[in-house]
Amino acid sequence: MMDILDIRSLRKQFADHLAVKEINLQVKKGEFFSILGPSGCGKTTLLRMISGFIEQTSGEIFINKKSMKGIPANKRPVNLVFQNLALFPMMNVYENIAFGLKRRKVPKAEIDKKVKEILKKVHLSGYEKKDVSSLSGGQRQRVAIARSLILEPSILLLDEPLGALDLKLRESMKIELKKLQHEFGTTFIYITHDQSEALVMSDRVAVMNGGIFEQIDTPQNLYANPKTAFVASFVGETNKLKAKKISENKVISEDIEFDVTFIDKVEDECFLFIRPEAIIINPDENMNDINCFEVVIKDILFDGSNTKVLALLASEKEIMISLPQNKQFKNIKENDSLIVGVSLEDCKVFK
Repeated sequence: MMDILDIRSLRKQFADHLAVKEINLQVKKGEFFSILGPSGCGKTTLLRMISGFIEQTSGEIFINKKSMKGIPANKRPVNLVFQNLALFPMMNVYENIAFGLKRRKVPKAEIDKKVKEILKKVHLSGYEKKDVSSLSGGQRQRVAIARSLILEPSILLLDEPLGALDLKLRESMKIELKKLQHEFGTTFIYITHDQSEALVMSDRVAVMNGGIFEQIDTPQNLYANPKTAFVASFVGETNKLKAKKISENKVISEDIEFDVTFIDKVEDECFLFIRPEAIIINPDENMNDINCFEVVIKDILFDGSNTKVLALLASEKEIMISLPQNKQFKNIKENDSLIVGVSLEDCKVFK
């Protein structure tokens, strides 16, 4: 499938601050691509350069193989959905969605047909005359997306569009957005600092930090095979332990020796990352390739199916352990001592 977006050596300098540093990126047609990173990492600056709202310091942006150099925002084949949605409060749902087509002087009969078709796709048929202020957060979200998609952009850019919604609505809208993207087939480039949003919805994710991409990969590979310490700590929940390399496949951390299968280019001091769900309670004695150690249960953090325990190593260092979703460990209580284990491949070591 062809690359719809091709970014080459892109930089953006604001006075003495280099916000985006020589990044390269290719996004395929029809892909749901997310850019994930903390506040201030440069992701919104990158989005605004793609959309044409700000000009790059150097480098090039190609959309549909055409250079965007010198092309203003209103002439680019992209549309942008903001966090605040920017709906027109004085217009009803129909008028909001039809606004862009009216500006393009599309005939009234064609506008009417297109608006009704897209309302059906976003599950808002019959809402044409509704005041946008009377809609729920999720409904307003769908109106904003419909208003953008009705103009048939090559790329839809979304800048933290779920940030203003409450937690339950965000969860449902993640699924809704993925369904809409699949139905329309439009390329989505989605900016977020919420790793759950990026992992659930995306075909691929670029993890951004300090103006660069640390890793571009599928959600599954980002989670299971992080390439840097930043990705290992930022994507998903993890236990991060200070460690020291003592051989090519062994580190010592909190007075425990861990055999590992992966050590990044480490000289001596390093970090050991272990996912809470990778820790096995009462491992079988016959299991091979596993590091075993003892913990004491400090606290039980009940969260329905995602219950975790906070445990102490012999050194008093706290670690988090996920409880399996069965009743086998329902009798675990505070101050219990347990033997736990973690396989070699689930121990990731980075400088």
